[in-house]
Amino acid sequence: MKTISDASQYLIAPDPDDPRLTERITGVDETGTSSEISVVIERPLTLYLNSQEIVTMMTIRDHPELLALGYLLNQNMLLPDDNVTGIDYDDDLSVVVVRTERKTNYEKKLKKRVLTSGCAQGTTFGSLMEAIETVDLPKTELHTSWLYRLQKVINTTPSIYLKAGAIHGCVLCEEDRPLVYMEDVGRHNAVDKIAGWMFRERVDPGNKIFYTTGRLTSEMVIKTVRMGIPTLISRSGFTTWGVDLARKAGLVLVGRMRGKRFVILAGEDRIIFDQDLKHVEKDSARSGGKGSFED
Repeated sequence: MKTISDASQYLIAPDPDDPRLTERITGVDETGTSSEISVVIERPLTLYLNSQEIVTMMTIRDHPELLALGYLLNQNMLLPDDNVTGIDYDDDLSVVVVRTERKTNYEKKLKKRVLTSGCAQGTTFGSLMEAIETVDLPKTELHTSWLYRLQKVINTTPSIYLKAGAIHGCVLCEEDRPLVYMEDVGRHNAVDKIAGWMFRERVDPGNKIFYTTGRLTSEMVIKTVRMGIPTLISRSGFTTWGVDLARKAGLVLVGRMRGKRFVILAGEDRIIFDQDLKHVEKDSARSGGKGSFED
């Protein structure tokens, strides 16, 4: 990943030229002709919290420390006020260890995990409703002009998806400015990397927008709420439980955002319709002839 110093651009953006993230593989296309394409490299990463093994994730492993922090935060194993005394990552051993001042033991919690609809290791431990029932999200407004600006910038950003596909993206935004763009083979991994970055940088979530290329499921809503972000938008569709939880938590939920179109199923009263649709491209979600993000 590369860092951009211009404050009007990303703080962190994808680096599709990183040789650790894709490799060229030769096959045969529909005409029987030899064809070489870029393919995403996924590798296992085992996470420890202090001396306890927590989970093994399949990931592109570009930000293992942030992924580890975000995963533990979103599973409520790492608390917002925890003092992290160290993070050790060993690429050869495929291990990342998060060390905290607080003593931890999640043996019982690990036995009561619930498999969610997220791909790969998407799990939520304990009570799924805990974050929803205790949350107090700020009642921020969302301008439709921000949505169209974000859509255009994000979908024209050079990315691993545009190079190789088979990957999900998540972007932390503020008004119409994308700030941090993470990708991974599982959308929950991309979410967790952003959560980890916010924790490390002590970022205020109250005025942020979360953009995902994946489905708006219960897992995505819960993680967004747990991070304290009041707005969640996606190019993809909804699940009923995701919508119900968003409405209960007071989350603005926008989906099916492609070109000029989008649908709001929660927080409709906080939308400011300030964009003249005549000035929006018919399909601004496409870039250079590339297709849309995968679900």
